[in-house]
Amino acid sequence: MIKIKTSEEINKMRQTGKLAAQLLDYLEPFVKAGTTTQKLNDLAVKFTEDHGAISAPLNYYDYPKSICTSINNVVCHGIPTSDDVLKNGDIVNIDVTVILDEYYGDNSRTFMIGDVKPEVRQLVERTKTAMELGIKAIAPGEYLYEVGRAIEEYIQPFGYGIVEAYCGHGIGKEFHEDPHVMHKYSLDNKIVLKPGMIFTVEPMINLGKSGGVVTSEEDGWTVTTIDGSASAQFEHTVLVTKTGYEILTQS
Repeated sequence: MIKIKTSEEINKMRQTGKLAAQLLDYLEPFVKAGTTTQKLNDLAVKFTEDHGAISAPLNYYDYPKSICTSINNVVCHGIPTSDDVLKNGDIVNIDVTVILDEYYGDNSRTFMIGDVKPEVRQLVERTKTAMELGIKAIAPGEYLYEVGRAIEEYIQPFGYGIVEAYCGHGIGKEFHEDPHVMHKYSLDNKIVLKPGMIFTVEPMINLGKSGGVVTSEEDGWTVTTIDGSASAQFEHTVLVTKTGYEILTQS
């Protein structure tokens, strides 16, 4: 059941989405060589608390930290730790979700640290473009599968792998709602978009040809590329409007 948000709910989603974006803006200067992912987590905790919000990932199905920090070949759900020290040449996706006034805002970016290899830098830049193209395909009356089609048509010529195991999702008063948002063309997304729908667009793109991933048996969360290649992701929470779309996770 896809929930159509009321104007009051949309206003609340604007506020929590803005806060999620501001959290990433706040963390950005600290995303540099020598910083541990645990430090980033601690900074996020304080920022979130100082703004009267709650970190959604903490204790979500027993997830142990407040943000996800996914380095290099980690696709998603990387767990912050004092042992993970960011290094020159790394890329790291930071995924944050905050709860403000009972509503969720979900936002992620991949950051590049120092001298990143050209092919990895291109991956990051193209993944951001892919997300933007997917968002631009959103309009009332269009099918949701146009989001995945736009991403796939852009990414396919580069020979990258598009992760299918994880997708975007509806969001509101719950962390994950319908619909599932595929980042490739799929008739499973033959869903007519209507004003008031809110969902995330968050393609995960692998440098290798494979979109395959594997989940750590040790912690049950950390997802890595099956071939060890680098992976990038960007994410926005987006509202379908009467004339097109509105990105809610902007500061």
